[in-house]
Amino acid sequence: MSTHANTKMLSEADGYDLLRRFNVPAPLFEIATSPEAAAAAAAKIGYPVVMKIVSPQIIHKSDAGGVIVGIKTDEEAKTAYNTIVSSVKAYNPAAEITGIIVEEMAQPGLELIIGGKIDPAFGRVITFGLGGTLVEFHKDVGIRILPCTDEEIHSLIKQIKGYKLISGYRGDAPKDEEFLFQTLKNACEFFEKNDKVVEFDINPLRLYEKGGCAVDARVIVQDEPIELPPHYDASKIVPIDYYKPRSVAVIGASDDKTKMGYAVFHNLLQFPGKVYPVNNKRSEIQGVKCYPTLSAIPGPVDMVTITVPAQLVPGIMEECGQKGVKMAVVITAGFKEMDEDGRALENRMVEIAKNYGIRIVGPNCLGLILPPYKLDTTYVSTSPLPGDLAFISQSGAIVNAVVGISLSEGSEMGYSEVVSVGNQSDLDFLDYMSYAQRDPHTKAIILYIEEIKNGVAFMEMAKEITKTKPIVAIKAGSSQRGQAAAASHTGSLSGAYEVYMEAFRKCGVTPVKTLPGAFKVAKILSDANRSPKGRRAVVITNAGGFAVLSNDYAETWGIEIIDLPKEMIDEMNTFLPPFWNKNNPIDLLGDADEARFRGVFDVLCRNPELWDMAILVNFPNKVLSPEQIAHVLIDYSKKTDNLLIGTLVGGDCMKPGVSLLAQHNIPVFEELEFTYRTLGHLSWTADR
Repeated sequence: MSTHANTKMLSEADGYDLLRRFNVPAPLFEIATSPEAAAAAAAKIGYPVVMKIVSPQIIHKSDAGGVIVGIKTDEEAKTAYNTIVSSVKAYNPAAEITGIIVEEMAQPGLELIIGGKIDPAFGRVITFGLGGTLVEFHKDVGIRILPCTDEEIHSLIKQIKGYKLISGYRGDAPKDEEFLFQTLKNACEFFEKNDKVVEFDINPLRLYEKGGCAVDARVIVQDEPIELPPHYDASKIVPIDYYKPRSVAVIGASDDKTKMGYAVFHNLLQFPGKVYPVNNKRSEIQGVKCYPTLSAIPGPVDMVTITVPAQLVPGIMEECGQKGVKMAVVITAGFKEMDEDGRALENRMVEIAKNYGIRIVGPNCLGLILPPYKLDTTYVSTSPLPGDLAFISQSGAIVNAVVGISLSEGSEMGYSEVVSVGNQSDLDFLDYMSYAQRDPHTKAIILYIEEIKNGVAFMEMAKEITKTKPIVAIKAGSSQRGQAAAASHTGSLSGAYEVYMEAFRKCGVTPVKTLPGAFKVAKILSDANRSPKGRRAVVITNAGGFAVLSNDYAETWGIEIIDLPKEMIDEMNTFLPPFWNKNNPIDLLGDADEARFRGVFDVLCRNPELWDMAILVNFPNKVLSPEQIAHVLIDYSKKTDNLLIGTLVGGDCMKPGVSLLAQHNIPVFEELEFTYRTLGHLSWTADR
């Protein structure tokens, strides 16, 4: 969307005319500019009618007293005209009144909303849900990013909680769902083919047993065609050898442990290639020969890490170009994140780099770490362990945290790539995701996202990557605090966070809320044989309290605890005690031995089509050791493709079982609610 274009809201009449061109239903109407003209228009349309104010300054007509319904005679039409004009003038004396729209009064029906808006990152977004005057109160809406298929439109209709009101509820006849589908499809076409429409909503759209009618419409347009976000350009992706330098120089390296240049150079000492400190005040830094300038280094330099003040960076970048540097990691802050002078400085740095073909990480970032290659250009206190997870973050503090998690969790939580993206003046999420896609060490990708500017390209790349490697994302900024008031219902209902969630659904990214959840989900999804096929769960435990809590947590996180078929119950009756609960969750009682658990898993493995995941919940007891319960899951994981999960609650005494399951790549948890929260996130992938 152009930042320089002027926007305006079309009159209701103009909005109706525009919608009708795409077969979106609208009532008969005429515009009246006098009480007598209003009466004549009403008689022509046929009573009863509705009369509404026409004013570009009045957005919410009812709030201004600008709507009167149920008008049945000429005299009532004249009186309504005068009443509306008086009410609106009292509400906003400066409002320009261009007339009163007189329209046929639609019959009562189920009130829905269809809307659309331009998202700055992802382009055109369509909204659908329960409408009417309480639309923001109900907030029962779903969204889709255009273009969308017929299947996506049907799923959007069925997604809302109020779908029961469409399909028929408590004896009410079903509404015309086929008409609704076609209207939604027409609205999508209307939005896609009008390149100046910024935002619109039809609220309410009244839906009947047969057909429906748009009762009110807002259409906001701008005077220039909308500039949509760009598509993915494969030609701009960085060659992978840029990330594998033979030599690295640190501009601003230091012996002073309080300086950033000390930590950066110290972390690079483990790098197996050549490392050069650059500082014009030292002959040696941390035991390594120091050079006064980059150009003084005798051999080639593939990568530099820059820690000097921002005003010096453009000059350093010029020197990098002359030296033939391929990639510059600019740790330094003080660029566009500060002020306009900083923005100009950053633009100058990027221009110089572009002239020489240098690619930039940052600026204002923690840096880049590739643990399998012992390349750490950051100032984190200790380098993370190597592993198979790529972590790409818009927060340097979050990167510090994940490095700490790696070291506390041991080799189980290692990384193939860790990046703090900073200002993304050049390289951005797409570049780092592309590296992870091509990197043989990477099995899964975790993103910490605050904002993506090129959302369309992001979706296109993510859709390709998730065919072979899972992407898990933490999206910061889900709260409504600070959101600006929107000109339409659609603008207020489809906020940025909701659009991100829809973008993730569309391109196969799995959203999570927490760092521990991200790691668990990524590790499970990275093993194709461990991904859930759906939400249907069976819970097996030796603790009645955990069975009750499992029901609560499963409902919260959208996991379906299935009803056990009579045939399965009958089979379990042959080997379980007569007083087992005969229900799911399956409570095997506190004295349950290994044979009871194995018997249940035998039955489940003979009926894999009835369930998607089995959750074994165990606590410390004298009958069954944690190692024994772990071996039950290990053995049966070889007999089914369905997902098996262990939850061993009890602290350190359950660690032997936890470690054993982790060694065999079986998902294991030590806290019950976290189990279901993670499975809820995992099931997002099964729903697509």
